[in-house]
Amino acid sequence: MIVRFNCNGRSVQVDTPPMARLLDVLREDLRLVGSKEGCGEGECGACTVRVDGEPVMSCLVPVAQIEGCRVQTIEGLGNPIVHAVQTAMLATGGAQCGICTPGICMSAAALLDVDPHPTPDAVRVALAGNLCRCTGYQKVIDAVCGALAEREA
Repeated sequence: MIVRFNCNGRSVQVDTPPMARLLDVLREDLRLVGSKEGCGEGECGACTVRVDGEPVMSCLVPVAQIEGCRVQTIEGLGNPIVHAVQTAMLATGGAQCGICTPGICMSAAALLDVDPHPTPDAVRVALAGNLCRCTGYQKVIDAVCGALAEREA
């Protein structure tokens, strides 16, 4: 099946089985390897991308469902200028091993698009679907809140 969609601002088409996971199409067909597979069951959030602006776990999405949609991966988030969330993750130590970081950045960027001044509790809710074993989450929450200051500067 030919599936056409916009990925990181450019039109793409892939010839793939309709039930292929979006994660696999991104990583294998489009060579966008920033999104990671953590659990493959939609529990960890490492594979989070944005489809039409909404964060989704790409390991759960059949590629046929994204026909005509806009998909943004971590590679498209900071292109051409590094996104404030990415900069803040580095500055606060929120990025550790890197498995969860792309998904966290995508969820955080989606939050900041709809709520430019979220409270720490709102950040916790928005990132509830993203699991991390390295940071203990406080550095991640600090990073998202720190991204606000950078965006406003």
